[in-house]
Amino acid sequence: QVHLVESGGGLVQPGGSLRVSCAASGFTFSNYYLGWVRQSPGKGLEWVSGINTVGDNTHYADSVKGRFTLSRDNAKNTLYLQMNSLKPEDTALYYCVRDLFHYGGNYHYHEYDYWGQGTQVTVSS
Repeated sequence: QVHLVESGGGLVQPGGSLRVSCAASGFTFSNYYLGWVRQSPGKGLEWVSGINTVGDNTHYADSVKGRFTLSRDNAKNTLYLQMNSLKPEDTALYYCVRDLFHYGGNYHYHEYDYWGQGTQVTVSS
């Protein structure tokens, strides 16, 4: 049974930092592309970042590029999102997702088949 369990969310002041983690179980962690998706009050889901199976290729939404860093530890079955220079607009429920990343010649798309329960990140003074 697949489980994704996020932790590390909380309240932080603007300009501060936070690291959220996702502990995975029930599948071969190193075989899957993983990512983070967030949802803010009154807004739809926003893809934040993704990482390939070995952790040497990461992608970020323009809204977080240069501030967030995604990494993974395949030995510990854990995904990490380091968030720096946080802004109030980063306030959201952050979900860890398993991504059946599809790609070929000139296309790619994301398909999230498992989600964690989410961890709340609130950026406020």
